[in-house]
Amino acid sequence: MHVTRGFTGRPRVPNSGLPPGQYDTGDDWPVLSAEVTPELAPADWTFTVDGLVAEPRTWSWDEAHALPASAYEGDIHCVTSWSKFGVRFGGVSLDAFLDLVRPAPEATHAVAYAHTGYTTNLPLADLTGGRAWIVWEYGDEPLPAEHGGPARLLVPHLYFWKSAKWIAGLRLLDHDEPGFWEQNGYHHRGNPWEEQRYAGD
Repeated sequence: MHVTRGFTGRPRVPNSGLPPGQYDTGDDWPVLSAEVTPELAPADWTFTVDGLVAEPRTWSWDEAHALPASAYEGDIHCVTSWSKFGVRFGGVSLDAFLDLVRPAPEATHAVAYAHTGYTTNLPLADLTGGRAWIVWEYGDEPLPAEHGGPARLLVPHLYFWKSAKWIAGLRLLDHDEPGFWEQNGYHHRGNPWEEQRYAGD
């Protein structure tokens, strides 16, 4: 069997149904951004993991691509009520990056930040154990810029604002530190199945 960047055959799409308050967007993939889409070439892209780690590190495009390829095949859900089924993203599991920097025992949360300055907060538990990726492919094609290319964070079990576009890095912390939307009233975690859209949900 030929394997291409982590994909094998047809995607294995779980019949998970829709989370509460969501609709199936079908073939459409709405473009929603808090910022203007940047002009960021792969050669200029970097990804850094720092904060409470033993060895802070920055990867170039080529260095990140040298890590073991991994893929996500499944569904994504946006806080604006759309869900998209049967998506395929290719990149590298976030575990591969974290294994190299070695998070400190006291690290409990992370702030993901973009090359544009956008930030979002996440519990470290939501980023480990095969639950998050740095991705640069959608299907078998490069990830489009309007959807976060050249590379974005992917945390598909949470609402999609947590999957920061144009990802630049993660800063590991021993406390929760709200990001852009969280400071503007969104829920700190964003679990679609619990409809954690806004603070207090």
